[in-house]
Amino acid sequence: MPTIEVAREAGACYGVNRALELVRKAAAQAEGPIHTLGPLIHNPTVVASLAQGGVTVAGEPDEYHGGTLVLRTHGVTPEEEARARDAADSVLDATCPFVVRAHRAAETLTREGYQVLVFGEAGHPEVMGTLGHAPGATVVERPEDADALELGRKVGVVVQTTQSRARLAELVRRLLGRTDEVRVMDTICEATSERQAAAAELSARADAMVVIGGRMSANTRRLAEICAGACARTHHIETPDELDPAWFAGADAIGVTAGASTPQEQIDEVVDAIRKLTGATCVDAPATGEKDAAQG
Repeated sequence: MPTIEVAREAGACYGVNRALELVRKAAAQAEGPIHTLGPLIHNPTVVASLAQGGVTVAGEPDEYHGGTLVLRTHGVTPEEEARARDAADSVLDATCPFVVRAHRAAETLTREGYQVLVFGEAGHPEVMGTLGHAPGATVVERPEDADALELGRKVGVVVQTTQSRARLAELVRRLLGRTDEVRVMDTICEATSERQAAAAELSARADAMVVIGGRMSANTRRLAEICAGACARTHHIETPDELDPAWFAGADAIGVTAGASTPQEQIDEVVDAIRKLTGATCVDAPATGEKDAAQG
């Protein structure tokens, strides 16, 4: 009989749970309208659920005047925060603590005269927010992109929290020997690293893998890439409705993991759906997520 195993580290981490608790409490207490500046997290199901509870998404800091505005977990630029505080009656900061650490690192490198490189996905909200704390910084999306850069004497690197340390090490390797000094501020979230390691371990012995999380979620996409590297039958989904029984044909070991913006109830729903589709039994895994001290 086939089995289903959830990765030992999977799903929503401290920062996401903290943000959701903050917003839900505010929605219950707020007398006026409440909005989030951009999607609170990259999870369409959760964002839709919040909207049903009266929490809508604002595209710009001053799109609405009055009410409560929540700064998303991915963080914002100083300019966006200033505009938000001018427009809203109150501002709640749900920025992930690890993202705040990246902002502070970017500020430190800039203040100390480093040529700042932000290693991450260009256009991603977190990266855009970090750039706002390091005027003149350059985004490096892939380690090999650094080869074309003209480097100064002092180069500082700050990292999007969802990057992998293997990719960071490759970037540093390409910088060394081309400048007098390379200073790396390792701002990768530990929860992200733990989820990546657990996904790699599970996918290496699974016949089929399911990765749960928003398609806009950088950390979920990274999990899918890692799993696909070890298990050809890897599928990234947002909801149980996307599951296809053909994915599991002949699979004895079915693995499941989820990004850091995926609440436990969504994992449970997918596991239950796979069980009904395949008749598989569930293998117990250690509890995850709650031990994270902070999220990325």
